[in-house]
Amino acid sequence: MPGPTLDANLAIALDALLAEHSVTRAAARLHTSPAAMSRTLARLRRILHDPLLVRAGQTMVPTPRANALRDEAAAVVHSLGMLLSPATSVDPVRLSNTFTLQAADLVGAALVPRLLQLAQQEAPRVAFRLRAEELEAGSALRDGRIDLEVGSIDHPDPETHVEVLTTLRMVAAVRQDHHLAQRPLTPARLAAAHHVAVSRRGRFTGPLDTALAEHDLRRHVSVVLPSHLAAMTLAARSDVVCLVPAALPGDDPSPLTDDADALGLRLLDIPLALPPLTIGMAWHPRHTADGPHRWLRNAVRRSLRTSANQDSRL
Repeated sequence: MPGPTLDANLAIALDALLAEHSVTRAAARLHTSPAAMSRTLARLRRILHDPLLVRAGQTMVPTPRANALRDEAAAVVHSLGMLLSPATSVDPVRLSNTFTLQAADLVGAALVPRLLQLAQQEAPRVAFRLRAEELEAGSALRDGRIDLEVGSIDHPDPETHVEVLTTLRMVAAVRQDHHLAQRPLTPARLAAAHHVAVSRRGRFTGPLDTALAEHDLRRHVSVVLPSHLAAMTLAARSDVVCLVPAALPGDDPSPLTDDADALGLRLLDIPLALPPLTIGMAWHPRHTADGPHRWLRNAVRRSLRTSANQDSRL
């Protein structure tokens, strides 16, 4: 038959009694009455088959069994405290995690340099694995194949936590001497140009085509590429127009346009009402309170948010 059960409250009472050698002092320590503590001592005696504390004159002294149990009881109570205490912040210097992130190439290219800089300053033993947008994010987050999805979070699972990092607008990127850059851009001139579209699914149309259709205009997409960086490189070397995300008016420049600047592309405002692009990060709720994952989210937040929108929430 199984032995008697010693619950957490009894373990805490045993630790107090063995530390204080007094029913009265143990009761005061645990904010209970001496009568209640006396009943608890009687119960412990029955469970452990030992008197534990016996009277010697005006004091109580522990039995050999009590002396043998004292350190073990204290260790159990300490472990219970650690188990039930709220999670504490982690020391990034001690982190040695490898984090797997899924992001589009343009987001990854903007994120990684700043993320690495932060890691080298704060958590030099951390490593990152970047995956292209190849997995179904909801299930991949759920089963741990990725730790964080960063980018345009279109259709998150109901259980997924999503935080908006920044909101961007789409602009037209062309090479420096492109004819569209020579005079003000109009919907008609934009529609008449040759375009490169970016789509992982090979789609030729998007929000720009919807906006042009409201003006009875239609553009010609010469090629569809799966990568923003490839499309921007093509725009820098040919006459095609590429759409890229840029900061909203009044915000600081977005790191997502760094590659456009590096390629020498001109960014032109589009004279049409296009929906904004929201960049966020998504994670599974089991990681919300995890210390290393909290550091990761804060590092991504600081890497991608414009300074006007930054905060220090974890």
